[in-house]
Amino acid sequence: MLRNVKYLGIHLDRKLTWRKHITTTRKHLDLKLRKLYWIIGRKSQLSLENKLLVYKAILKPIWTCGVQLWGSASNSNIDILERFQSKVLRIITDAPWYVPNTVIRRDLRVFPFRQEVSNYSVTYRHLLDDHPNRLAKSLFQGSAPNRRLKRCYTADLATRF
Repeated sequence: MLRNVKYLGIHLDRKLTWRKHITTTRKHLDLKLRKLYWIIGRKSQLSLENKLLVYKAILKPIWTCGVQLWGSASNSNIDILERFQSKVLRIITDAPWYVPNTVIRRDLRVFPFRQEVSNYSVTYRHLLDDHPNRLAKSLFQGSAPNRRLKRCYTADLATRF
């Protein structure tokens, strides 16, 4: 029996835990970072603004692809990509180990990973509200299901983080 299916670049598993998708995305990001290290690494002569532009143009679109769907993954899965973001920003700035990640993000004016997920979800929700298809508009309307478990749904992403 199939446990994982790749559809339109997103790995789906039977219980929608998104673990496979997030780990393959992280591996893809690691490969890209290795290829780009010469240009955004510690010894690169490129300016900080241009290094940040390379991050936003090449690496960020990899992990933001389909984030409206898999952003509802568990915190432990989300932490995998959040650690990658912190690692890349630390490499770009050549910050020492004692500088907190929050300070680096604030100085670079980069949103934390969870805030990015929330921003993308809010934008997606507004696009669905203005969609001409009645079924698309009704995706976020109605009452919330009776929840006994702590599971997060995609409709919760705007208020989750």
